[in-house]
Amino acid sequence: MKIELLKLIYFSPTGTTKQVVERIAQGITHGAMEIIDITKPEGRKQKLETSKNELLIIGVPVYFGRAQTNALDWLDTIKAHNTPAVCVVVYGNREYDDALLELKDTTIKRGCRPIACAAYIGEHSFSNSEAPIAVGRPDAADLTHAQQFGEKIGKKILSVQSIDEIPNITVPGKYPYVDMIDSKKRLSALEFITVDQGCLQCGVCAQSCPVGAIDSENSASINKGECILCHACIKACPENARRINNDMLKNIALRLSQTCQARKEPMLFL
Repeated sequence: MKIELLKLIYFSPTGTTKQVVERIAQGITHGAMEIIDITKPEGRKQKLETSKNELLIIGVPVYFGRAQTNALDWLDTIKAHNTPAVCVVVYGNREYDDALLELKDTTIKRGCRPIACAAYIGEHSFSNSEAPIAVGRPDAADLTHAQQFGEKIGKKILSVQSIDEIPNITVPGKYPYVDMIDSKKRLSALEFITVDQGCLQCGVCAQSCPVGAIDSENSASINKGECILCHACIKACPENARRINNDMLKNIALRLSQTCQARKEPMLFL
């Protein structure tokens, strides 16, 4: 099967999903490469139509056991034509629940043909110095694993004449998908970020926000209805002037740091 162009598509507020997708692509040596970063609102304004001679590598993070909503909304606009796709989710060492199944289903609905799927681990968005959760993931071993996964995909592509020779990929998950609505509403209604006097109003936090929820002229002003709790603004602040101030979120982070200590490894579905 001939691949003329790799298209890397990712939603990656803190950079973990981006790292995994790029290393998978390094292992695939077929065709030129194009990056489609849909993390920021402006990246999601472009539409995508693709053909069977292209390969999509699609990576999204897992929030509340589901594939990230903003990314899925954009992916649901793709116009594909029997286009091979690699579906990748990145989660914070808890569980990825139904996220990979949901991503796979979405790509199929838009005309893609998943030829490989994977779940990788990235540092949890709630991770901090007091409650470390999968710190430093993906690490060197994860990224080597991702590149080797790409090499396996490349060999799989070369082994067939047509995508029709590749059987359906089965991934974990169930229907209906896990309900994340109540948890998301409960947490997104919280005042959870404190901005201290160290803030210089540099605007880095607003620039890093994937949903435009931070006022670029007043970094303490956050649209709670838009916030997705990715904590990209906290991790991006050059002055460390932003921190979690809500006891509920602190307790969730602490509990996760205690219950998710055992290292989980990537899972591949080829």
